[in-house]
Parts: sequence; structure tokens; C-alpha cells
Amino acid sequence: MKKIKAQIINQKHLIEDIYSMYLRCPALVAEAHSGQFVNIYTNDNSRLLPRPISICELDKEEGILRIVYRTAGEGTRQFSELSEGDTLEITGPVGNGYETDSKKAILMGGGIGIPPMLCLAKELAAKGLQKEDISVILGYRNDTFLLEEFEEIATVYISSDSGNVGLKGNVLDALKHYNITGDMIYACGPKPMLRAIQQYSKESGVRAQISLEERMACGIGACLACVTKTTEVDEHSQVKNKRICVDGPVFYAEEVEL
Repeated sequence: MKKIKAQIINQKHLIEDIYSMYLRCPALVAEAHSGQFVNIYTNDNSRLLPRPISICELDKEEGILRIVYRTAGEGTRQFSELSEGDTLEITGPVGNGYETDSKKAILMGGGIGIPPMLCLAKELAAKGLQKEDISVILGYRNDTFLLEEFEEIATVYISSDSGNVGLKGNVLDALKHYNITGDMIYACGPKPMLRAIQQYSKESGVRAQISLEERMACGIGACLACVTKTTEVDEHSQVKNKRICVDGPVFYAEEVEL
């Protein structure tokens, strides 16, 4: 894990409260992979805690990191006002990511859990999986974002709460409606979605790796503010808890209680 100053290469407003930012940080990018996240500090000295944001893309050759984030508070609002040439302090990569040994993968992203699925899809494609081997189910609220980028490398299915785009329903409704099959489910999104996928994994026998979203404080495993209940005793705490930031954020579905 490194703390570095990264320069913004580009920032774009995608839809509503969603922004895409590219940052140059070669040392961090060299060690990162899908499912991990970075802690980003604001340039406001009155705000000491970083904002944890998942990795959307990694350009290893150019040393560029992409994040796609939602403005959910004052810190991320400040990020959205920055532009090319500005700098931010970043710590990362943080946490354990996805294990990419699937031969026929099902990727399920809901809301702001969609961006990390793009990094994962690109890693799977780089390992030789074809479009038909990577099924991506994207759950939107109303409008789409990143859709065209997924369509370049995967077979894409869409659901939405409103029914404005794709199937009216959630990602699990889409999986069942389109009869999508695979040997591993990868998921990131809100807890109700992950809980439903966890139950589906148990019933269907298809293993699932789920990335948990949680409010964090330090983001490096020291404060124990982001623990989740687990099915086995943790070596660090000697109780049935694990820290989402460093022990996760990715867990196998059967490892945690949601």
C-alpha cells in the first residue's frame, strides 16, 4: 500500500451525480487489480479522512488509474470540481480483490457497484475469455453509464428499477429471465442485492464472490469501523468478524453473514 500524489489526466461528468476521473499514479497501478479500491484525500485540510473509491480501470502500461464515483457528500463534491492538472493524495491499492480463475463468468453490478465490474471484465478478457464467456448484468436506477465499454468485451444484460432501460427489476431477475449460466458469480452493489445473490449461490450451487460496500474511517484496517460478521473465527480479532477494508472488500458469499 502506497500513499502518493496523483495528477488528474481527465475528468468527465457522465450522468446525474456520476463522474469519471483518470489519474496518473504508476507505482500504485503496478500493484493493483480488480476488486481493490483506493483511499482518496480531499485537498481540504479540515477533512482528515479519505474517501474509499473502487477501481474502475487500470492502464498498466501508462500507469493510469480510472475511478467512477458518485457525489454523495462534501468530499466527493470537491473531487467533482477538479480538472486536468490538479492533484490528489491517494493511498492504495487497498484490500483483497477478485480471484479471476473462472472459465465462464457472470458479473453482476448494481448502481455504483457497476464501475469495478469493468476492471474485472477487462482482466478476464486479458486472460483469454471471449465475449460469450463473460456475461455482465448491469442494474441501473434510470439512465445507463459505461454501457458501451462493457459491450466491447462482454455479453451485456440490463435491468433497471424504473424499467426505463432493460428489464424492469434487479440483476437477479435478469439472471433468471435470460437464463444466464456460468461457473462463478462476481458481484458488487448494495447489501440487499448481495444478500439475494448470496441466497441464490447457496440454492444453485454456483459460487459467488461479492464485494461489500461499507462506510469506512481509516480505510487501512486500524480502526475496526467497517467490520462484517463472518461464518468463521478471524485470526486477527479471534471473533467472527472481518475488516471489510483489508480482509475484503471481496469475500466468497459463504464466508460472510449479510
